[in-house]
Amino acid sequence: MRIAQVSPVFERVPPKAYGGTERVISYLTEELVKQGHEVTLFASGDSITAARLIPGIPKSDRLDPQKQEWMIYLTVMLDRLREMAREFDIIHFHTDYLHLPLAQAMAVPHVTTLHGRLDLPELVALYRHFNDAPLVSISKSQRTPLPWANWRGTVYHGLPNDLYAFHAKPGEYFAFVGRISPEKRVDRAIDIAIKSGVPLKIAAKIDRADQAYFKESIEKFFKHPLIEYVGEIGESEKRQLLGGARALLFPIDWPEPFGLVLIESFACGTPVIAYRHGSVPEIMEDGVTGFMVNNQEEALQAAQKIEDIDRVRCRQLFEDRFAVRHMAENYLQVYREICEGGDKIKLE
Repeated sequence: MRIAQVSPVFERVPPKAYGGTERVISYLTEELVKQGHEVTLFASGDSITAARLIPGIPKSDRLDPQKQEWMIYLTVMLDRLREMAREFDIIHFHTDYLHLPLAQAMAVPHVTTLHGRLDLPELVALYRHFNDAPLVSISKSQRTPLPWANWRGTVYHGLPNDLYAFHAKPGEYFAFVGRISPEKRVDRAIDIAIKSGVPLKIAAKIDRADQAYFKESIEKFFKHPLIEYVGEIGESEKRQLLGGARALLFPIDWPEPFGLVLIESFACGTPVIAYRHGSVPEIMEDGVTGFMVNNQEEALQAAQKIEDIDRVRCRQLFEDRFAVRHMAENYLQVYREICEGGDKIKLE
């Protein structure tokens, strides 16, 4: 198939450090190329891909000290896509909702994967208006606020099999990977580590919007001898951190649409202790890939018995459910159904 993948231009594909959406776009793009499809990636000019790259901005914006007006570049990139649209059998958007008026006007099959949370009230009016736009969810729970939308499938994220090596023997620390923000609840992770007497390595970015929260609520804990803040890390550092961890702590307090770090941890053989929110019950198998908990008391109990989890089984379940080939095959099924004008499908 001739497939266009359309990425935001705020972050490189793949990202240098934090960036779940762009990482998934990269894995999907490279796997589709590997399978013999003709793929064009619309993304920032510093992206790295085996596909044909159409740069929307010379350099991704987030880590650029000279901040650019990325919305201007995205607008130009979308118009260039419009000019090239008939070159593709299908256009796959990952740009949230900004492209929807353009996509609806083009006589080319298209689909949009929604990567974020959908429980914002104003989204109801948006997707009621664009009620014909074909959508893909990244978990079944993500759909909950908009069950009536034009869902064409649920496609779980996937990772290349060789991206993370299996680690049979863990180190003596817990890991927290993600963002320092109120909904990610690094404070809960710190509490679990301190009360368990286990060191915690925190690999997380701090967005400008979360600086005040960090200063007021989190920074003081970084002085504790068991707590180590390693900052925002790249792929190679993440492999070492997750692979060597006794467990990944994922004590979220929000409707997580997927949680890419969960399957990254499973790929290393590292179990997870996670709060039972959002997609967690879909991604995890309680007692098999870790423990799902409802409160801090249960989390502390889980921390005491985390070594009961079979790390070999964690890795095997990753390969069975979350290898990149599964993600690519499921998206190809969605593409074909849309191109053929078929009825709605259900991919679980």
